Amino acid sequence: MNHRTTTHRRALAGGAIVLAAALTLAGCGGDSDSKDSADKPALKVSGAFIPEPTMEDMAAGFLKIDNTGAADKLTSATSDIAGDVTLHSSKGGVMKEQDSFAVPADGELDFTRGGNHLMFEKLKRKPKQGDKVAVTLHFQKSDPIKVEVPVKEATHNPEQQGESAHGSHKSH
Repeated sequence: MNHRTTTHRRALAGGAIVLAAALTLAGCGGDSDSKDSADKPALKVSGAFIPEPTMEDMAAGFLKIDNTGAADKLTSATSDIAGDVTLHSSKGGVMKEQDSFAVPADGELDFTRGGNHLMFEKLKRKPKQGDKVAVTLHFQKSDPIKVEVPVKEATHNPEQQGESAHGSHKSH
């Protein structure tokens, strides 16, 4: 083998190593895209309802936000039936308006009777049982989520219904 052939082979081998390294790095880029998606919230709303309001100008709303991704924050809500929709917490019987609510990573945010809830204020029309109310939830990181919220009877409370159903199973 002459010097020229050896140099040519070394150059090809070096090129192959550079190409392999470039492909490996490109593959890592794909991994970082996967990591980026894991760094994003993955939100899903369930169990939403509005009890038929007893007042003409105000109603409450309840729902659950499940998050299988990174943390986010619920910053506001809007609805075509209300002049304003505010976020409220209730602790020890004291209701307080909140600017936002944390939606924990791989966790949930619950809006339940006696706890956190949406307050529909300055109602443009009073929703009746059987109606559906359009609500848009706004988040710090995630795109807005639109929900069609059913209006239930004024006394509707899924937690109590679940407990009584569970209790009836115990007695059998």
